[in-house]
Amino acid sequence: MAIDQKTICMSTATSTDLAFYLLPSELLQDIFLRLALPDILRLKSVSRNLNSFVSRDDFRQIYDRKSTADPWIFLFKKRSPPRDSLLRGFSHRSRCWCSIPIPRAFHGHDLYFLTTSGDFFLFASNYHGDLLAFNLRRNTLERVPPAGPLGPRGTSSWRRSSLKLIAGPPGSDAFSFLFADLYRNRPFLFRYSSATQAWTWKPAQEAADDGAAPRVLNGRVVLSVVHNRGESVMVSADPAEIGDAPPAVLRPRFGAVGNASAVGLVSGSSPEERLHVYGDGKMVVVRSDGGKKVAGGRIFRCVEVWGLTADGRGWEFVTRVPQGLLERVKKPYRAMMGCLEERNGVLSLVLLSNYKGSWDIIWLSYGIGNGDWTWVPLPDCGTKDLNMAGIAISSGLCLLTDFSVPSSIVQKPARRALVGLPT
Repeated sequence: MAIDQKTICMSTATSTDLAFYLLPSELLQDIFLRLALPDILRLKSVSRNLNSFVSRDDFRQIYDRKSTADPWIFLFKKRSPPRDSLLRGFSHRSRCWCSIPIPRAFHGHDLYFLTTSGDFFLFASNYHGDLLAFNLRRNTLERVPPAGPLGPRGTSSWRRSSLKLIAGPPGSDAFSFLFADLYRNRPFLFRYSSATQAWTWKPAQEAADDGAAPRVLNGRVVLSVVHNRGESVMVSADPAEIGDAPPAVLRPRFGAVGNASAVGLVSGSSPEERLHVYGDGKMVVVRSDGGKKVAGGRIFRCVEVWGLTADGRGWEFVTRVPQGLLERVKKPYRAMMGCLEERNGVLSLVLLSNYKGSWDIIWLSYGIGNGDWTWVPLPDCGTKDLNMAGIAISSGLCLLTDFSVPSSIVQKPARRALVGLPT
């Protein structure tokens, strides 16, 4: 008797179910909790029984508690027509990029991806000069009006290090969006609350120059305003608008802590041979070889991390990427940008470089507690001739929302093991 392909597939699925359900449920749960979110979503498509197992409320709640700290990279690829644009996500525990569906309401906008937090993704619209907040879990879209006195802003007006999206409080569908900018030649903090659907803005106060170290860093958000050769202007603010504590102006300078290396940062190499990446009160300096250009490009030779001093008045050296690890990841580039975020004691650095029309993404993590550097190899996501329209680092995605993991976007799987070297 002939057996068709559908019968074979059903038999295979049934055998898979039987093999799994011969195992104790506690062991199954322990196995599945070790999987990355994209692998869990694939598992749900294997059979109804496995889908039922990982869809149980108790499993989802346990998995969400364990996975909310997992860092993710999100990359927005602009295409023409706009409805074909793609938002990709990659977790350090995954093997491939995931595709996150873009709502139809986005199709009429020329978008730039700004930032993300939890289940919220924030985009800037070039057509209207406003912001669009997408709630992945609810599949809803919220238009954020222009920020008070500043009015509509084009995508080029936004700087990644000057803004912060904060999802929560937990259990709610609310978010806050903070950014710092100059208004009437003064640093201002602008804050939008989705709960009230309104903006507030306050001038940042200069710290008293009385020798006492102000409490400007503990538990506060640090946003960039202006970075010059010798001095930066930053704003420190409470993430939640509680109490009457005003935002504070920080003016960190190189050499303020008597560090000779800091002075060398300013005078040691030309600006075109350095890239500064700011985020969460940290600064990464990428130094390149000015005299060793490769076919019109250059190669970076040193990656350093600097942090704010306790009083926010200076920069102090923290660490640098070990040379052995640097040799494994460095490649020629003509243009480079980066994003930087500190979360749960881990500093995540993503460098996105372009060389001869191809984009390359390097993801490095630094454990502040143990001093270990880690390189997360990434699979290719179609970076040839990429029209990149935003990249961000975040965490907090959960099983409450399903998004697709198409096999067509996986061209080369990443290695499962992370590669790290101690400093």
